[in-house]
Amino acid sequence: MDDQELNFARTILQGRAVSAVGDDEVLREAERLLTGWQAGQLRMERPKLYDHYALVFSALLRKVAALEARLDALEQARADGETK
Repeated sequence: MDDQELNFARTILQGRAVSAVGDDEVLREAERLLTGWQAGQLRMERPKLYDHYALVFSALLRKVAALEARLDALEQARADGETK
């Protein structure tokens, strides 16, 4: 285990603006960091870890909204197909 404590959001963003990092990358890196943290392989700044959950939650909320929109479109297309 590395003794360096990682800053959760800073590690994911790597100096970029939040808007420059895609949701897929945020989620992939968050999973990697959290898995490493839970396994005791990574150390993180705990106050920062809790403060920066918003980064992951925002990405998840956008993904859910996109999936809901796709589902609605599929259901509408199916309903349109059934009425013809």
